[in-house]
Amino acid sequence: MHTHVWKQIRDREGGRVHANHFANSIKSYRTSQLQLANHKDIVSPHKGAINSLQIDSTEGRYLLSAASDASVAVYDVQRSASAASEAAAAFSKHRCLFVVDKQHRQAHKYAVSTAIWYPIDTGLFVTGSYDHHINVWDTNTTQVVVNFKMPGKVHRTAMSNLSTSHMLIAAGTEDVQVRLCDIASGAFAHTLSGHRDGVMTVEWSNSSEWVLVTGGCDGAIRFWDIRRAGCFQVLDQSQTQFGRRPPILKRSTITKDSSTKMRGAQKKHANGSGSRQHPIGRVPSKGPMKQRLHPGMLSTQDRATAHYGAVTGLKATEDGMYLLSAGSDSRLRLWDVQSGCDTLVNFETVRLQINKPLQLATTQDSTLVFVPCMRSVKAFDMWSGNTYTILRGHYECVNCCWFNQQDQELYTGGNDRQILIWSPARSIDVHILNQW
Repeated sequence: MHTHVWKQIRDREGGRVHANHFANSIKSYRTSQLQLANHKDIVSPHKGAINSLQIDSTEGRYLLSAASDASVAVYDVQRSASAASEAAAAFSKHRCLFVVDKQHRQAHKYAVSTAIWYPIDTGLFVTGSYDHHINVWDTNTTQVVVNFKMPGKVHRTAMSNLSTSHMLIAAGTEDVQVRLCDIASGAFAHTLSGHRDGVMTVEWSNSSEWVLVTGGCDGAIRFWDIRRAGCFQVLDQSQTQFGRRPPILKRSTITKDSSTKMRGAQKKHANGSGSRQHPIGRVPSKGPMKQRLHPGMLSTQDRATAHYGAVTGLKATEDGMYLLSAGSDSRLRLWDVQSGCDTLVNFETVRLQINKPLQLATTQDSTLVFVPCMRSVKAFDMWSGNTYTILRGHYECVNCCWFNQQDQELYTGGNDRQILIWSPARSIDVHILNQW
């Protein structure tokens, strides 16, 4: 038994610890115990590299995988079809509920690079492929209900988990333009122009349903408000601030002299010698910058790069305040979204794949980030950059990670065609906690 866990339970029973704090503490403890699962296994039907993984956000139960052999599969990670009794459940093999491969009449012809669930219902899922098509599938009938023809290979797709006003699929392809596909109409809503090379990765903001973040082969990370023309922010690796965002100064601490200096600095920024930042999606309406200025209209700012090489991965924190990026320069950078600055968190040396998008994952509280580093997966402390643990189990390069917030399990897929489960160590106290 772990005394730490029992102490947490006693404190919770005695009212010394709040319920939410207790739950978060147990989740953090379970996450710290991640290891290759010895009680469950996923039997992969794929005959090619695993490119994409996702657990549905509605039930946290169904895993969707996409592979280079043009196949897509769905698994139930909570209940094994082979576990007919409690005794058989000691070690469970999770076979796919169904697989869509080249035998299927409407299947993709080439590698499926991305597969995502419809955010509010497992009745639909979306796939993007190197055959230049994005398909929207009915899960129950495994039939394509909407199809979009793209101008090039599809690298990544994304849908907003916050959206209540649109049903848009953001698509990054080898074309320079980002396209928004509308499931409701079956047509392109509009295109976003600004990148100078193919778009490797796309990510919706966790703080606004209208804000999209894209990373391109040109090394640029761009922020778009899809209600307006042009991007409103381009991240620049030369713009930095040390550590997490500084606390907001209290009104009483701002003296007359300091406020005068601040106003002077703001004027200086407005005249073009700095980068005065504005809240997401907002633009100045009066003062020295009367017209709407966004990076697309400022050539120096428009050419800013976030990485020396392609941006291969993006992951926003749960609160939407920070963005983690990975590049083909084998660098990880943590950005403050509001200021657009690199926070200078020094992530320990990593070696990343350079020729394909990487799928990063974070824990629910965003304290840990999981990064595919060749044949292993490294878990970094988000705020210090230190390596928390290294997960080794794949025989070839790892391409994708997905963290299941509900069960505190990590799923990884790689070029060895395997999907591995990393779960907390099973012990008596964990069985007890599962009853709570």
